[in-house]
Amino acid sequence: MRASKICIKFILIISLGILLLSASVYSQQGDQVRDQLRKQDKDMDRNCTQPQMQSGLSAQEDAVALKVREAASLVEEKGEESFPEFRENDSKWIYDDFYIFVWKINGTRAIRVVYPPDLRGEGQDVSDLTDFNGKNIGKLFVETALSESGEGWVPYKWTKPNETEPSTKYSFIKRAAFGEETYLVGSGFYVDDYLFTGDTKNCEFINATGISLCELMHPGRMEKDPGVNYSIAYVVVDPGEKSLQHRLSNPETYYTLEGNGTLYINGVPVTLHKGKLVLVPEYEVQYIENQGNSSLRLLVIDQPAWKAENEEIMG
Repeated sequence: MRASKICIKFILIISLGILLLSASVYSQQGDQVRDQLRKQDKDMDRNCTQPQMQSGLSAQEDAVALKVREAASLVEEKGEESFPEFRENDSKWIYDDFYIFVWKINGTRAIRVVYPPDLRGEGQDVSDLTDFNGKNIGKLFVETALSESGEGWVPYKWTKPNETEPSTKYSFIKRAAFGEETYLVGSGFYVDDYLFTGDTKNCEFINATGISLCELMHPGRMEKDPGVNYSIAYVVVDPGEKSLQHRLSNPETYYTLEGNGTLYINGVPVTLHKGKLVLVPEYEVQYIENQGNSSLRLLVIDQPAWKAENEEIMG
């Protein structure tokens, strides 16, 4: 009987040990799972709140405005204690060319207190900050923050990193208050990152069908898919020049920007002058001639976009 009791006690002790060991293991596993879930939540929070590269301008405006409002709420909650978060690289606040900047407003004056691209710029008076063209954006930023709505967009010219020519930048500004302090919170983006723009001044000309032209836009030679299937060429026909006779398997539209000339369609002459638009049907033989004393300048639009296999040179 005594031996039986001892055996039972021994079994109970062993069972209790196993239970405690299991609880410890499960606790450790639970901690690991919880840590993993916290990490996933953090990553998900960053991915969901971080404005991604958008396909449209309006979508990017919405994303940046949302992010600035979120940052302003954090400033109103924590004041200057929130600033270190805005300087953390590869975070929800800094990635690619996106960052949050913060100014402290005192009357009409403003001091830059958060500037992740160059921390040396923090502490500077930016009340009279100007853009590439001398526009006082410091004053505009402050006026926007102190306006009745307390927020708004400001367009200006700014140079991208490693570039010399200015681009249009669009920044969203929002007022934030903590205690007795008033802050301006903002961020912006370069418009041409979300819109395609072309310029005849920077166009690379080639000789095609005997005349000079450059492609202003061709979806097959663009870094990002523009979502269109037509091409636009800028054509210059100098006095006395004419193009080779050719035809296309697709329609082609001519719009005259400047000068005078003649477009021949199957031998039929069509006079070209400033503002004149002509649609050449598919498979029609065509060529242009400039009999004037000044250059003839046109936009030529192909849909679908121009392809060499769609064009036949007649001579």
